[in-house]
Formats: sequence, C-alpha cells, structure tokens
Amino acid sequence: MSASPRVQRANETDIASIVALNNRYVPMGLTLKRDDAFVYAHLADYRVIRDADGGIIGCAALDEYSPSVVEIISLAVTPDAQGLGHGKALLKAVEQLARRRGFREVFSVSFSDELFLACGFDRTKLTNYPEKISRYEKIDRSELQVGEKHCFTRRLK
Repeated sequence: MSASPRVQRANETDIASIVALNNRYVPMGLTLKRDDAFVYAHLADYRVIRDADGGIIGCAALDEYSPSVVEIISLAVTPDAQGLGHGKALLKAVEQLARRRGFREVFSVSFSDELFLACGFDRTKLTNYPEKISRYEKIDRSELQVGEKHCFTRRLK
C-alpha cells in the first residue's frame, strides 16, 4: 500500500502548472477559467500534490465569501492520477486550512458528487449561496446554464 499523498502549499513557481491543470477542465464545464494573476493573488489559498518529479498532479484552493464562509475552488487532479486518493487529500487539506483561518462553513460547486459525499459533505442548494450566483453572473453567465450545479457544504467545528 502506498503512503497517503503529501499535500503542500503552492509557491510562485507552481503558478503556470496550477493554471494549466485547472484550465484543462474548463471546456467540460468542470472548472472556471483561471489565469496567472488569479492564482498569484490566491497563492496562499492553494494546496498542491506533486508527482515524484515535482510536477503538479493535483490542486485545490479556498476563496473567501465572508468571515465565516469560504468556497473550495479549483479542485483538479490529472487524469492519470485520479482514483488514488488525491482529491480526498486535497479536500482534507483545504478544509484544515479553512478551520485554521476560523471559517465556520465550507462549500463547493462540483460534479464530483461521490468524492464530496465520501468526505462528509452534505448536498445543499446553490441558491443558499447568492454570492456565488452573483459571481457566476459576473464571470460567465453560461456557468448557470451548464446544467444543474451540484452544491455541497460542510460545517466546521
């Protein structure tokens, strides 16, 4: 049995790799497009998993909505590294980061139902997060029309 994935804080040299990994899923409607400036501005919020050569094979980040609520964003794992526990490790890492920062609730919009439910998240309605809907409208209204978005939430203790 292999050791559990080692999650690390992202650094400036990771920006291009994070953008490339995140954006490979944009055409399928699985992630929102990110650019270098966005990742740089949120660098302290990103966690990554590296392969044996140091390349980024997984990433996730936090995006604050209020002093008590934060969204898990940019959750992505390379296709050849999926199914190995990297998504769970990344969710756990960003959830721990949210706790350390004092957030009481995390949420995410994803089509990865099995992953979020296996990690203790509950289904909820996107309408519970009007700020998220507002951001979708500002970024790309088509995000609201991709299909019913699956929204998950978890209260932090």
